[in-house]
Amino acid sequence: MIIIPILAALLAAAPAADDTLRGQVADAAGRPVAGAQVSVLELQRGTRTLRDGSFLIGGLPPGPCTVRVAASGYAVLARRLDHCGAAGTLTLAERSFELEPVAVTATRSPQVAPVPLPASTLGPERLRREHSVSLARTLATLPGVRAITTGEQVGKPVIRGLFGARVAVLADGLRLEDYSWSDEDAPSVDARLAERVEVVRGPASLLYGSDAVGGVVNVIPEPLPEARGPLFARGGVETYFASGNLEGGLVARAEGAAASLGWRATVIGRLGQDVHTPNGEIPNTGFGAVNGELAVGASRSWGTLALRYQRYGGEFKLLEAEGPADAVVDDRVAGRRDVSIAQEEEEGGPERKLSDDRLQLSGNFPLPGVRIEARAQLQRHVLQEVADEAGAIPEVTAAGAETVQFDLLLNTFTADLLAHLAPAGFGQATLGVSGLAQMNDSRGPEPLVPDASIRSGGAFAVWQNDFGPLRLLAGARVDHRSLTARDNPELNLPSDDKRDWTAASWNAGAVLGVGRGLALTAGVGRSWRAPTLFELYANGPRIGEARYDVGDRTLREEQGLEIDGGVRWTGPGARAEVSVFRNAIDDFIVTAPTGEFVGGLRVFRTTQADALLRGVEAQAEVRVLPPLTLRGVFDYVRGTERGSGDDLALIPPARGRAEAEYRAGSIPLLGDGYLSAAVDLVAKQTHAVEDEFAPSGYALLDLGVGTQRRAAGRTLRIDLQVHNALDAAYRDFLSRYKEFALNPGRSLVLRLATGI
Repeated sequence: MIIIPILAALLAAAPAADDTLRGQVADAAGRPVAGAQVSVLELQRGTRTLRDGSFLIGGLPPGPCTVRVAASGYAVLARRLDHCGAAGTLTLAERSFELEPVAVTATRSPQVAPVPLPASTLGPERLRREHSVSLARTLATLPGVRAITTGEQVGKPVIRGLFGARVAVLADGLRLEDYSWSDEDAPSVDARLAERVEVVRGPASLLYGSDAVGGVVNVIPEPLPEARGPLFARGGVETYFASGNLEGGLVARAEGAAASLGWRATVIGRLGQDVHTPNGEIPNTGFGAVNGELAVGASRSWGTLALRYQRYGGEFKLLEAEGPADAVVDDRVAGRRDVSIAQEEEEGGPERKLSDDRLQLSGNFPLPGVRIEARAQLQRHVLQEVADEAGAIPEVTAAGAETVQFDLLLNTFTADLLAHLAPAGFGQATLGVSGLAQMNDSRGPEPLVPDASIRSGGAFAVWQNDFGPLRLLAGARVDHRSLTARDNPELNLPSDDKRDWTAASWNAGAVLGVGRGLALTAGVGRSWRAPTLFELYANGPRIGEARYDVGDRTLREEQGLEIDGGVRWTGPGARAEVSVFRNAIDDFIVTAPTGEFVGGLRVFRTTQADALLRGVEAQAEVRVLPPLTLRGVFDYVRGTERGSGDDLALIPPARGRAEAEYRAGSIPLLGDGYLSAAVDLVAKQTHAVEDEFAPSGYALLDLGVGTQRRAAGRTLRIDLQVHNALDAAYRDFLSRYKEFALNPGRSLVLRLATGI
């Protein structure tokens, strides 16, 4: 971690020109836009416009920069400046549809215009409307993205049919390390801390190493504020209530700046009761969570430094299955009561306790001809499961009403050092090295996995250039990873087990503009993933999931090769995109149920087989009238074992979504607001594996209305969403409770925010 201060000291000693980015943000009619977020993406610096629409960011290094402007109700504007100085008037167009013109995650540097790799972005307005305790639920409306859920509180992102350790989740570009092999351990990051979330669909091992076989989710925070004079501070509060599980939450944020320092503090509290379905309440499904962030940064002509502390934690109750006899549900039988409802009289049950603490240090340092980016993170992740005495297995039950089933501690240090180059006539290139050091400590009475240490390092290079209408991208990476698992007789591991992996990954992609807004895309990528501790060494019960897991120490690393292609079209008031992909994964690791039982729990064994995933994704948006926009999303993926043709488990069924949004500058009684309606159509999974419960297809209706008003220099926002407005009784194929309970019924979600 000493790299960043050393670089800062060296650069501070060198003279540098002091440029100032100044300008004004206005709408199409020339009216100033107050409160717009103006960001210099390369340096992660930003400010908000004043009442007259003006902005100023001082102390910038000389050279080019990418400026991004975002304001509620307007299309995001991105502009590449050859000289980061006076920007003049930046005119925002009225938002016709959701389109983010900038991508960072797919290339590790800001890119304006199409990126060869398939990517999607969820912007600040959508994040504010859809945010919940689960990041995956927030992202589930994007094409190719779904969520494996456990009630309302836990969700794991699914990208092109892959999830868990095959999807890398990042916080501001640094990977989050957790127990992603567990069904109940979701990404430890709150989407309400983000300005936007970028999703790369497809292999990204080139940029992020192991675990990015399926894709990447990057949660990007808003830049720290710049001083508007000697000193300033502001704050905001948001509160919400959801009727479906009597969930309430509060977000409080304060930020400010003085001279070259900026800071921000955010606290998020959430409390939810048991989930309600059309058949009644599901017992033991409530949760409580307290998340937050404290960040401080310095901005000078030599670059920027930022220090962030983030915490994600809570207690999540779990519906306890009663065993295989209760796992057979036929939702075609009218009047059948769910197992969960029949157990309503029982009290208590398993509960997950989670705490995740992260300390991040990041810096950007421009030099002549190169920009150095350095990042480092310390992460401490704790996951516990406790159960009441009735739910505990006899051999680990202690005196008292509650006992710890397992207690896992994961300490991780990660670091990246990147050099961004733009040699004249040769496009842009990024060279990088990354490293990871990790310690796993199994502290509880039931050791699901052994104590272990992991060390890994990688180096990569990625280049892209434009040749007229053709944009090319290519890159390669080499990783080495070593693991040492400590002896543990309870897990049938009599001595230390050491293993190493060395793997190469690469990507190549192209975007060809053929005129009139039409572009063709093509890409191919090689990716890899090392087996997790759980897949290798698990040998014990997971009471909360009613299963007994057995790993396999002979597992090899996964290696995937994905080919994708697509067509993109953007017109004056419409856009559309269709993409197809084929992902062949050698030695695909599968944890599947067997006919064996231990202590009444079904045994799940881990095996390997070559796999093939094929799919299609489509999205379209059209502005029918100036205030009315229609959107549509469709995705489908089929997963099979190569050779046998057998289906893969937990592959999401086909899904379509149609949405209409009416937006105008002045809606009667609403002011500057919107009205929205969306219909989700989800098919029955007709390619489920043997003994995998596949519920019937379903249709859901969501409604929304919202407004914002500005008074006394502050903005008040009100949003009312109605999820499952018709109170449909349905079971989602990706719900962990599908065999025991319906999904949530109708829920009204009211959000009030000011100053955020």
